[in-house]
Amino acid sequence: MWRQPKAVWAVAFASVVAFMGIGLVDPILKPIADNLNATPSQVSLLFTSYMAVMGVAMLITGVVSSRIGPKRTLLIGLVIIIAGAGLAGLSDTVLGIVGWRALWGLGNALFIATALATIVSSARGSVAQAIILYEAALGLGIAVGPLVGGVLGSISWRGPFFGVSALMALALVVTAVLLPETPRPQRVTTLADPFRALRHRSLLGVAITALLYNFGFFTLLAFTPFPLDMTAHEIGLIFFGWGVALAFTSVVVAPRLQHRFGTVRVLGLNLLCFSALLAVMAVFTDDKAVLAACVVVAGLFIGINNTLITETVMKAAPVERGVASAAYSFMRFGGAAVAPWLAGLLGERVSVHLPFWVGASAVLIGAGVLALTSRHLAAVDEPEDRLDELTDEAVAITVGDS
Repeated sequence: MWRQPKAVWAVAFASVVAFMGIGLVDPILKPIADNLNATPSQVSLLFTSYMAVMGVAMLITGVVSSRIGPKRTLLIGLVIIIAGAGLAGLSDTVLGIVGWRALWGLGNALFIATALATIVSSARGSVAQAIILYEAALGLGIAVGPLVGGVLGSISWRGPFFGVSALMALALVVTAVLLPETPRPQRVTTLADPFRALRHRSLLGVAITALLYNFGFFTLLAFTPFPLDMTAHEIGLIFFGWGVALAFTSVVVAPRLQHRFGTVRVLGLNLLCFSALLAVMAVFTDDKAVLAACVVVAGLFIGINNTLITETVMKAAPVERGVASAAYSFMRFGGAAVAPWLAGLLGERVSVHLPFWVGASAVLIGAGVLALTSRHLAAVDEPEDRLDELTDEAVAITVGDS
């Protein structure tokens, strides 16, 4: 798995930096609120605008990539991220930062969906190994993001934004130099393809599960810094521990559990455990020590979930992988977009405990949806040559229907 072409490592490195952007702003949410006289719900819009635009833009990633090629799509995405992050750092209002974060989300959408498809198609070894490599990049980026955000945020809340812009400029150079021109797909993708793909119950069920799971995930990520009420550096260290736990289980633990017990069974149990953990956070929201410990432990469950859900989508969806990635990402980032804003609003106006209760309920419902979908996911643990046959048959049927 680790003996990959330079092109794969180039995209993986850029993916690490791209995913840093998710957790990078976490330690500076409260400093931004304090410096710009903003409420938690207003500051949480930094996540909402970013995720909402990313989710909608996922629908056009395949359209763009199939017309101009994966490499150009990746480079355009990186340029947009550089501009969005830099301009956010120059803003003097919360709404200004929210707007530039939306542009940042557009760049991330073009990059992330294309990066996943590029790594899966270019990497040596199985699809499962390629996804583990991708999730390793995701985990490392999420782990390092809060730490870098905490260090730079302790100097100024603008620092993390400028830091991402600089790192993305480096990723742009590395990707441009090491990634060869990638061929365009044989079939041009249309805007309707991701929605058409969701007609397959296996993909729709996993996508809805991912939406509900991400609701809980981003409730934890975006709202927890407010009841913790610590410095940017302290929150950065807590979420660094969370990211390390996430990276470890996504790369090491998830494949072993999957091999021993099966994908769907592990996913279902993992979702139940994560829901229970959010319920504990809801009960002990006023206890900073318990809350901080729960954040780190949550990384263990999130890492397993991220790897297995991504692999399930890539294997179970009987459509082209780029289309499956776009449809799935559109759904999951929808949950990620709503959760931060709703959590901030409920925490302000009702109770600081309520956002975690709502997050726990969403994840619990997600486990129920997965259970109802499980009979459509019987092929997930099939050998990959058989999966490819099923995918080719389904693509032929889908194209014929269109």
